[in-house]
Amino acid sequence: MSEQKESSVLFSLKELMNLEEDRIKQEEDAKAAAAAAAERARLDDERRKREEEEARIRAEDERRALEERKAREEAARLEAIRQAEVEKARVEAEQRARLEAMNAQQQHERKLAELQHDESKKKLRKTLYGVVAAVVVIGGVTTGIIINQSQKAEQERQALADQARQAEEDRKKAEQQAKEQQQKIDSLLGQLTSAKDEATRLALQKQLDEEKAKQDAAKKGGGGGPRPAGGGGAAKPCNCAPGDPLCSCL
Repeated sequence: MSEQKESSVLFSLKELMNLEEDRIKQEEDAKAAAAAAAERARLDDERRKREEEEARIRAEDERRALEERKAREEAARLEAIRQAEVEKARVEAEQRARLEAMNAQQQHERKLAELQHDESKKKLRKTLYGVVAAVVVIGGVTTGIIINQSQKAEQERQALADQARQAEEDRKKAEQQAKEQQQKIDSLLGQLTSAKDEATRLALQKQLDEEKAKQDAAKKGGGGGPRPAGGGGAAKPCNCAPGDPLCSCL
């Protein structure tokens, strides 16, 4: 009987030890599972953060590349505008030079014509003086008429000279204004090329358009040099008798 009780106690102790071992094992398994889960969570979190950082870097690279491309395109556009304006200014300068050469040629021809006209007037005056001397005995009336016509011709010559001088002054003034206008346009073009922000570029472009409009208006209103009265048609033939002091062809 005593041995049976002792055996029963040993069995109970063994069962308790087995149960304790099972509990310890289960706790260790639970700890290991928790540790594994925590490690997986840590690895997943690190992977997520790494992927987010890589995505952020890619987005930043793409944004920077887009900004650089836009900057290059804007620089190319501004350079194209500048080149076009420079070419336009060159063509306009060549046109102005041709017009100035034509005006200079016309001025030269007018001066030659005036010299020839003055020479003919000198001859006419000599003739008139001879006529005056010859007709003094005929009467002072004829002499007065001849002298009056001579004075009138001199006044007309002086008026033509004044008109030519005024035309030359107007031409020089127009050239100076055109030069200053072009310098202002060139300055605005340089500022537009080096402008950094869109607001400044828009303001400069507006000023540039206004200056160009002024330049175009000045060109349209400036004309191409003096023109003969009457629309530039063919001159009527002169039917005056040679040496006639009353002739309007002089």
